Amino acid sequence: MTNKERFIQIYRDNIKREGADKLLEHLCSNQSDFFTAPASARFHCAYEGGLCEHSLNVYDCLVDYLARPRVRETYGLNFTDESIAIVALLHDLCKTNTYKPGFRNVKNDQGVWEKVPSYDYDDKLPYGHGEKSVYIASGFMRLTRDEAFAIRYHMGFSGPEDARQVGDALKRFPLAYALMTADMESTYFLEH
Repeated sequence: MTNKERFIQIYRDNIKREGADKLLEHLCSNQSDFFTAPASARFHCAYEGGLCEHSLNVYDCLVDYLARPRVRETYGLNFTDESIAIVALLHDLCKTNTYKPGFRNVKNDQGVWEKVPSYDYDDKLPYGHGEKSVYIASGFMRLTRDEAFAIRYHMGFSGPEDARQVGDALKRFPLAYALMTADMESTYFLEH
């Protein structure tokens, strides 16, 4: 099964709310490069299809994190399969249609500069990171408050926001903390 096929299967099996089908249709259309885009220009999953792969990795990490007995029993975190799929699969919608193939110069092992393929960042809708993903998803379907805050603050303290605001969001919306944890695990351990 390809990453695209797995993404679509998880999406269809779990996300049933009104408008979800239109969002998936959009992601599969020529108007979106979601399934071929990289997840970054030079870092994690910086290759064709990396965004879809990263989204699936975050989904797997989030499912695993939320299944921990301590997380369920001690912290009381319990979210629907739909919410879990929404926040994990859609947290980086902001990256669609923003990376364009290009080249950059790097020194090879012999110290000689050479041109290597890379991606250039070209955002035609500069609306921030998490908030842009919320904006795109909300254009198709209604998000719960927990889902919107989770997607908005999934970067945690590594984003440009005021640390107090991030801390308040993570405290008030535990799904945001769980998604941040899954995103960091995926980025730094699976996709290093």
